[in-house]
Amino acid sequence: MTKVTILGSGAAPGVPSLSCGWGDCNPENPKNRRTRSGTYYDFDGTQILIDTSPELRQQLYAHQIKRLDGVLYTHVHADHLNGIDDLREINRINRNSLNIYAAPETLDIIKVRYSYLITKPDCVVDVLRQPALIPNEVYHNQPFLINQVKITPIKLVGHNAPTTGYVFNDGEIVHIADFRAIDAEGYKQILRRPKLLILPLTTPYGQKFHAGLEEVLDVVSRIKPEQTVINHMASECDYEAVDQATPENCKPAYDNLQIEL
Repeated sequence: MTKVTILGSGAAPGVPSLSCGWGDCNPENPKNRRTRSGTYYDFDGTQILIDTSPELRQQLYAHQIKRLDGVLYTHVHADHLNGIDDLREINRINRNSLNIYAAPETLDIIKVRYSYLITKPDCVVDVLRQPALIPNEVYHNQPFLINQVKITPIKLVGHNAPTTGYVFNDGEIVHIADFRAIDAEGYKQILRRPKLLILPLTTPYGQKFHAGLEEVLDVVSRIKPEQTVINHMASECDYEAVDQATPENCKPAYDNLQIEL
């Protein structure tokens, strides 16, 4: 069984945000209170995290996530990356280093910003005192394995930072991060009808670097998953309004949403 947990369902400002407050979101609905985006996957015991939000410590603690087999990064924006330091607790608990995976241009920036976290596979580190993350380069449309889970990175187009999505087990699950479109070669990596598609909707009307609701639903229509979860929502995205604007098998996310496949 595969278990998916939406640790955080919000875009960069979170909801409520300092600048906009609740915006268009109903403050009476607890599903509108959003921390920044992060998703945890448990594939029959292989535990994978996508992105490390600034609220990672509280997200991991809330779900008592104490072991990870790997962390996948989509891009280097702060709302997807800046909780990386909290992975040192995973090091401490497991008395071991931790593998992180990203496209080369993303890893290059991580290595510069967080050089004190990075170690080499053959380097012995006292993880109780020093964090230890092992960087692994991955390449678009070239699958790799974490244990027995097949993962294919795909290129996402139109965001203002190089961004990677991930296809699990030839399409069992497809995880899309900030984007305006999916690269044509990326669609070819989806070899089966997905049980679950996760993709972002920062604002319903879209922005220069983010797909709007119409574009998001076009992707859903093309991929035809069994179910879709929309996350990464800013204060313009009221939970009930998004729910009413989407098909029956397409639902907005909320913090701590759990899905079993």
